[in-house]
Amino acid sequence: MSWEMVERLTNIDYEKVYEPSEDSFLLLDCFEQEREFIQTKFGKSAALVTEIGTGSGIVTTFIAKNVLPEAVYLATDINPHACRTVLETVSHNKEKPQDVYLVDSTQMDLTAAIKPGAIDILVFNPPYVPASEIPDRPTQDEDPIWLDLALVGGEDGMVVTWKVLDNLEKTLSRKGIAYILFCARNKPEQVAAVMKERGWNVEVVIHRKAGWEVLSVLKFSRIA
Repeated sequence: MSWEMVERLTNIDYEKVYEPSEDSFLLLDCFEQEREFIQTKFGKSAALVTEIGTGSGIVTTFIAKNVLPEAVYLATDINPHACRTVLETVSHNKEKPQDVYLVDSTQMDLTAAIKPGAIDILVFNPPYVPASEIPDRPTQDEDPIWLDLALVGGEDGMVVTWKVLDNLEKTLSRKGIAYILFCARNKPEQVAAVMKERGWNVEVVIHRKAGWEVLSVLKFSRIA
């Protein structure tokens, strides 16, 4: 199913938008695996699903099409090219003209413009490549640095991810959950330990070796 979605991408300029890779495919497999849990938890409610850093839009599209078709989706990205691309990808993946997926996208830093406590499902494939610093946000749409912002995560590749984790308490609804992708260099075991100390349930949903990298998706939820 993951590969079928990739075949239905629009003509994306991968010099401006992150190209789907092993981390993207791992998230698709994660949500295929989590489908029953998510449908049981949110299937009868108007859930708000937000993917931060949507890139090509294949993850948001997959969830909308195969997991929660009735949910409301707000994809965010700091990259304006990605914000446009996700809407094209969703439209391109409709099976029938009457298919309606309630998906919108907006350019913002993480979830800065979303009402606190509103997000039921948060999805994040962060920029996790370690680097000495994160590039400044470009001022021109054609600047190639937009793509760097999807990759470079600062020291330990965790600067941006910790911004999201530190704000989960305010970001998620009371029953909200977050799915965040990590590579081994991000030390996910240590991250899980810290978040558990803060009072969160943390579960490794899926774990895979991808080439020279080891990737995992962790699920964060409040302790009832």
